[in-house]
Amino acid sequence: MKVITTIDEVRDQVKAWRNNGESIGLVPTMGYLHEGHQSLMASAKKDNQRVIVTIFVNPMQFGPKEDLASYPRDLERDKKACQQMGVDLIFCPSADEMYDANFNSYVNVNGLTDALCGKKRPGHFKGVCTVVTKLFNITQPDRAYFGQKDAQQLAVIQRMVQDLNIPIEIIGCPIVRESDGLAKSSRNSYLTDNERKAAVCLYQSIELANTMIAQGERSVATILSAMQLLIEQQSLAKIDYIEFVDLSSLKPVSQLTQDTLCALAVYIGKTRLIDNFIYHH
Repeated sequence: MKVITTIDEVRDQVKAWRNNGESIGLVPTMGYLHEGHQSLMASAKKDNQRVIVTIFVNPMQFGPKEDLASYPRDLERDKKACQQMGVDLIFCPSADEMYDANFNSYVNVNGLTDALCGKKRPGHFKGVCTVVTKLFNITQPDRAYFGQKDAQQLAVIQRMVQDLNIPIEIIGCPIVRESDGLAKSSRNSYLTDNERKAAVCLYQSIELANTMIAQGERSVATILSAMQLLIEQQSLAKIDYIEFVDLSSLKPVSQLTQDTLCALAVYIGKTRLIDNFIYHH
């Protein structure tokens, strides 16, 4: 497994693989890898002859008051996680390697970014789309793998690839959870023991919603208020948003009459956690 920090070296390696007719799968990450990331690597390994994992905490997608400085980083641990999964190449550039002093080009996907986390984190998806486009151009993979946990991110990247005719297949992979249901996340490492226990309320609210839907409930307002009530019983939790949106447009819906994404963001103490589920009509 190679660990590379420069764009030129990645291009050289990709060129060599391409000359051998080998297919390439890309797993873009911000590091501090967990089993969720490893499930993406496993899918990439299955579908492609070569796998590249990028590790880059992208400053452009963090707001001024967000956790860029404190975002967990541990490259040695990440290397082991990649090695375990048979990854061929880790690309871990510095911010200077990715953005030179005169950098001034951005990729914006409008519409889909107006809802959910996009509304709460202005500029976030501009940062995501710009860095992902750069990573696509640097690594030129056949396929790229993203987790369903960031459902809006997945939808936005799928739209961007379609709109800009980027010849890469985008593959969404299911959420990987802890034994009590909490979605795996690098940010879970911020939680104290009490917060960690409280954090299960996100998944419990999703379970409650699914039970109500299974019993025939289709009113979003009814399901939403039950979810809010459950989370509000948890004193450490503060809801940022819970929204039901059309899966393709991400526009709000009031009845479950089409494929619908329910996405939620909840602060547990100071840590913002996200989760979601999809209702298939």
